[in-house]
Amino acid sequence: MLIGGFQKTSLLDYPEKISAIVFTQGCNFRCPYCHNPELLKNGSNTSEWSITSVLDFLKTRVGKLDGVVVTGGEPCLHKDLTSFLREIKKLGFLIKLDTNGSNPDMLESLIKENLVDYIAMDIKAPFKKYKNVAGVDVNVDDIAKSINIVKSCGIDYEFRTTVLKSLLTVEDFEQIGKEISGAKRYYLQKFVPSKTLDERLLKDFSNYSDEEFLSICKLLRLHINFVGVR
Repeated sequence: MLIGGFQKTSLLDYPEKISAIVFTQGCNFRCPYCHNPELLKNGSNTSEWSITSVLDFLKTRVGKLDGVVVTGGEPCLHKDLTSFLREIKKLGFLIKLDTNGSNPDMLESLIKENLVDYIAMDIKAPFKKYKNVAGVDVNVDDIAKSINIVKSCGIDYEFRTTVLKSLLTVEDFEQIGKEISGAKRYYLQKFVPSKTLDERLLKDFSNYSDEEFLSICKLLRLHINFVGVR
């Protein structure tokens, strides 16, 4: 597993915890709004961090950090993710995993081994539009399986969707609400034009107004316990 980047401290990425963030290299999706495009290709990183150096640093932060966020890229692409998380757990840290849900078998295995304490799973679109937003062919059966695994896992979690008006309609959100019905927590994340895979979005994009976001949330709350906007 390649480490594409490492952030020593964050107050935002793990809810109510002080954490470090590990960015894994490589992703199987090509979402146009991706804000970490340098992490997409596996084997092409130039990061100074390795698994060993990350673990060595974390040893110096025992008692100072609450947890570690493992994000990407897509962490669940890596077969040695399990052994990496075991080492983090040995140090006593909580672990938050960010995933696109495309590898339900890995996700289920990590949960069963008690290697994750919080899961944040991206919902790119309603199933019928997944390819359009993810930028590649997606086995939506795997996405559906991961949704069910997360909802029934017994640990804390959230689903989240990056929102661009040009990609997702109000009807799309209504369908997403049905597809993750009964979920504990769902966030709509407003697209922020900073760094993206498709640079055209930096100049040409539109999004919903605050009032429209409130209306979408109202629709989603028919199916989901908590809906928030970031």
